[in-house]
Amino acid sequence: MPLVAHNRLPTFQRLKEGGEVVLSLDRATKQDIRELHIGFLNMMPDAALTATESQFIRFIGACNQIAQIYVYPFSIPELNRNEKAEAHIAEHYFEFETLQEQGLDALIITGANVSNPILEEEAFWDPLMRVISWADENVASVLCSCLATHAVVKHIHGIDRSRMGRKKWGVYSHHIANPGHPLMRDVNTRFDAPHSRYNEVTKEQLEDAGLTVLVEGEDAGVHLAVSPDQFRMVYFQGHPEYDAVSLLKEYKREVMRFFAGERDNSPRYPENYMPAPAQEVAKTYFRRAEKAIEAGDPLPPFPDAELETLVDNTWGDTGKAIVNNWLGLVYGLTSVDRHEQFMSSVDPADPLSLRI
Repeated sequence: MPLVAHNRLPTFQRLKEGGEVVLSLDRATKQDIRELHIGFLNMMPDAALTATESQFIRFIGACNQIAQIYVYPFSIPELNRNEKAEAHIAEHYFEFETLQEQGLDALIITGANVSNPILEEEAFWDPLMRVISWADENVASVLCSCLATHAVVKHIHGIDRSRMGRKKWGVYSHHIANPGHPLMRDVNTRFDAPHSRYNEVTKEQLEDAGLTVLVEGEDAGVHLAVSPDQFRMVYFQGHPEYDAVSLLKEYKREVMRFFAGERDNSPRYPENYMPAPAQEVAKTYFRRAEKAIEAGDPLPPFPDAELETLVDNTWGDTGKAIVNNWLGLVYGLTSVDRHEQFMSSVDPADPLSLRI
């Protein structure tokens, strides 16, 4: 909750200059509990559809603004879904056309699986671009995750992602590259974040296009960047929303693919994620599985429960803090009659001008 400068204590002004949200007494007395309406474009594959819902909606629910927050999930019909996912979407999701008519304050876009080396050939490309074109004129800010970031920076800034030598997969240390930006308020200067991707856009590409890199890592590269206006587009290349077991589920999927003959080599462990005891459990499972195959027996159950007790979430609080800061800026920007006034006052060269 924001502080109220109810007297002339100099600390209030110092905190405000340092990026804290400090309301004047006059503004505080006029605060109402407002509504925020957040669109949530979920393009994740069927197996991760509802888990991704929970992850992002949990982040939104942790917002400490004085607001009632409505979340509107929707998807893209062109994505190939199984019957269960289609039924879930039909029952619980909204139509994009309905949300256009209703209006939204902000928008979150998830990643997606790809089947083509060229993003423009994906089934989601054209409908995603229609959403982005609408959002550019009608919402305060758009937050993109992973593949959505790669697609949107390609569309808006002409940045082509490049294939890495091997998958960037695991938990990596990052540091804040731009500590003065309001999205970085109360965020640890160094923190972990998960990545799971085969492609990347680099710091040099983003900065050459005028974007500002906020968070980066020596091994992982860029984790978070913002558009030249400092706020309208927020780009995560990593996955701050992941649960503690998200990478474990990906690892299990790849193990099962290996034993099904769908990949030639056994998967490596996600980097900096599975400690030695977890790796021992995985090795034991591999030996049991190989013996079962040799004997013509079914595969033994994967040791999900045992492994889940051995992995940690070292990034959740940081991701929550960044999303909270984002929603705080959306909250200030979408207050009555302030949208155009606010955006006209933003200096792209000075992220501090975003402060409400």
